Amino acid sequence: MKNDNKEGAPGAPGALAGLKVLDLSRVLAGPWCTQILADLGADVVKIERPGAGDDTRHWGPPFLPGSDGEATYFAACNRNKRSATIDMATAEGQVLLRRMAAQSDVLVENFKTGGLAQFGLDHETLRALNPRLVYCSITGFGHDGPYARRAGYDLLVQAASGLMSITGRPDDEAGGGPMRTGVALIDLFTGVYASSAILAALQARERSGLGQHIDMALLDVGMAILANQASAFLNTGIAPPRQGNTHPSLAPYQDFRTQDGAMILAIGNDGQFQRFCEAADQPSLASDPRFASNALRVQHREALAAQIETLTRGRNTDEWIALLEDRAVPCGPIHDIAQAFADPQVRARGLAVTLARESGAPITTVASPLRLSDTPPVLRHAPPVLGQHTDEVLADLGLDPTRIAALRQAQVI
Repeated sequence: MKNDNKEGAPGAPGALAGLKVLDLSRVLAGPWCTQILADLGADVVKIERPGAGDDTRHWGPPFLPGSDGEATYFAACNRNKRSATIDMATAEGQVLLRRMAAQSDVLVENFKTGGLAQFGLDHETLRALNPRLVYCSITGFGHDGPYARRAGYDLLVQAASGLMSITGRPDDEAGGGPMRTGVALIDLFTGVYASSAILAALQARERSGLGQHIDMALLDVGMAILANQASAFLNTGIAPPRQGNTHPSLAPYQDFRTQDGAMILAIGNDGQFQRFCEAADQPSLASDPRFASNALRVQHREALAAQIETLTRGRNTDEWIALLEDRAVPCGPIHDIAQAFADPQVRARGLAVTLARESGAPITTVASPLRLSDTPPVLRHAPPVLGQHTDEVLADLGLDPTRIAALRQAQVI
């Protein structure tokens, strides 16, 4: 795919140029966080297990074409990073990582609570070496409370947080029951929240001169992103139900079948509803006492949806979109991912970007959605092959080639 994204030139400094990030995380939440920092210009060194690497390198199929069984999953969240393989279970490996932490601004890790203390890589140990270090821990349930020692995975937290209880169709409908989201949403949101917390801690460091410890928990994030649904429960005591593609507070705001498929109507106010009725040649629908306001439409949503679908089935999706967009009625198609990447707006925004790996093999990833006018994200590195930058990273620490070769011989790297 052509890269039309508006990223900065490869040699241009990003907004976080000069920031050094030591990435001890793996899988998704931590790597998503550090990829955000890397896209913004930080120098992120990803530490991986020699001979194995990040778990997601092997989470396939699908695998990267032409690779030796390397999963596409890894490519989603490790762009713009340097990969160094160091065995933290060895004493020499621990020394190397402490030296790196001493020279870093940020460390991100997602080990179990207390898991890095045995390696001398916990926050207290590293703070003594580098008081300016911003140390971000990502766990399933946080560092305190009865679940602190539990391992946390996105699916478990989607279930425990209540997110699955509001996702999917009601139990009494075909295909009804709790449903996870199509991507690991809580992992991804945790990565975004973590990057925000890190930037806040760095700003605080400008005043205090000191770093701090950030305790990010998937459960905390899962509860936070319940948003209006959580607010509804906390202020009424009523747990929201699953209701498929309908909205708890708006109507019509859902999918409707058309002559050739389906479309989305996302009507958010009475004016939009009136314009929809006019466009559909049904102005009387807007004056029906049951549908005269949004609150009434929500109350009578089933009757309203039945009437609207008799109308939407009369035209194909493209015809409806052309008709309604002309009247400023929010609507749109329901794309699969292939259709989404082929969409002219997606192409115009350059949301698929291709970088070449060390071998010259191309990898295509989704562009950063961050658009900064003066310091846009910079594409410097394709997702790295395992250990691609080990020698380079160790040379940055001051190790000479002989010492690096000895470490490799001893299987420390």
